[in-house]
Amino acid sequence: MTLGLINANPVVHAKKERVVRNEDPHGDDAVDPLEIYDILLLLANFVRDIRDPEHPYSLEQLSVLSEESITVDEKLGRILITFTPTIQHCSMATVIGLCLRVKLKECFPPHFKVDIKVAPGSHADEESVNKLLNDKERVAAALENPNLRQLVDECLYSNEL
Repeated sequence: MTLGLINANPVVHAKKERVVRNEDPHGDDAVDPLEIYDILLLLANFVRDIRDPEHPYSLEQLSVLSEESITVDEKLGRILITFTPTIQHCSMATVIGLCLRVKLKECFPPHFKVDIKVAPGSHADEESVNKLLNDKERVAAALENPNLRQLVDECLYSNEL
C-alpha cells in the first residue's frame, strides 16, 4: 500500500449479491457487461478481486467500477469501461486503469477493442489519464516499469480482501 494516503477516508459500499449463471444466454462467443464485470471483480478466472491500489478494498466496494459502467458492442467487438476514481486528484487512476486493461487482456481474445476511460468530470487530469490508458505503446512502457508492474500485480492477485 502507498504511504501517505491521498484519500484517507474513502466511502466503502457493501458488495452486491451475485447471481450465479449456469449457462451463457448468448452462446459461446457473445459477451455482455455482466460477464466483463464478473471477470473484473468476481473471481471469474482468478482467485482474487481487483484491489484498490491505495486501500484494502475492492474497486466495487469503493464504487470505482460498476456493471453499469461497462458497455459491450458485440457486433463491433468493442468494450468500453468507464471508472470513477474516489477523488478528482487521484494519483492512482492510471494504476487502476492499467489493472483493468491487464485483467481484460488475460481474459478476452485480442479481436476485442477495449477502451478504458475515467468517467467524464471525475478526474482533474481526465484527458491525460484517458490518453495513457488507451495508447498501446504507453501501456506497454508503463507495464515494463518493475515497480508499477508489481503494484498492478498486487492489485490483481493480492489476497488482502
